[in-house]
Amino acid sequence: MKIGFIGLGIMGKPMAKNLLKAGYQLVVHNRSPKPVKELVEAGAESGSSAKEVAEKCDVIVTMLPNSPHVKEVVLGPNGILEGARPGTIIVDMSSIAPLAAKEVAAKAAEKGVEMLDAPVSGGEPKAIEGTLSIMVGGKKEIFEKCHGILSKMGTSVVLCGDIGAGNTTKLANQIIVALNIAAMSEALVLGAKAGVNPETIFKAIRGGLAGSTVLEAKTPMVLSGNFKPGFRIELHIKDLANALDTAHEVGAPLPLTSQVMEILQALKVDGKAGNDHSGIIQFYENLAKIAARK
Repeated sequence: MKIGFIGLGIMGKPMAKNLLKAGYQLVVHNRSPKPVKELVEAGAESGSSAKEVAEKCDVIVTMLPNSPHVKEVVLGPNGILEGARPGTIIVDMSSIAPLAAKEVAAKAAEKGVEMLDAPVSGGEPKAIEGTLSIMVGGKKEIFEKCHGILSKMGTSVVLCGDIGAGNTTKLANQIIVALNIAAMSEALVLGAKAGVNPETIFKAIRGGLAGSTVLEAKTPMVLSGNFKPGFRIELHIKDLANALDTAHEVGAPLPLTSQVMEILQALKVDGKAGNDHSGIIQFYENLAKIAARK
């Protein structure tokens, strides 16, 4: 089976590499040429456009920043639907608005093209390891056809419901991650301000009820002052914007999410949009006039 992969950013590039390692033939396309060259050197074939990728492949994976980018790549000029044959499957692994996923899937269905929305969680480290959590929306039979492909990029691959359910689940994930980082930040800054070493706090609480995957992944970054992005603040702003829009559409108030969104917006204004989302702690450090470091 030949697989197309469109979008070779922080997440997409290692995900595509894992498909190559698993023995799949890959045709890749990206707006900037550097990652394409890297994938071609690793054994992939280059596609000059999304249309050309679709013409050559049975399954096309997309990993793009947001809803407008997915619509452009799938529905736009030289897009996937211009090259796809009936029976082609699009697996959109971007994190986008659930309504956008439904809209794109409906347009694809008009041409006999199937679609799954399959956003991921785990950040760059798990993308490199091939241990992502993948949340999928779509038809069960299409999910089963693609399960083998998805399992080469993630260790947890769960069908959550119909189209849009994958991205709804991802929004729930992103709310929990953002609130966890904010809570961690408040706690470590409190400790630092009260004269307790933040690293000691981390060691003391990590084995108890406060322990979490977020705590394990993000506290070491904070303690060393390393905010190199695995997942950028500006992308978390995008996800929480989609979460809040979806919440308003369905009538689900999200008061805590709204507060964290404003923290992220403040950091963006402060020039930190490109930081890792563990950089949320910088908002609290600025308020308390202390850094929570080793």
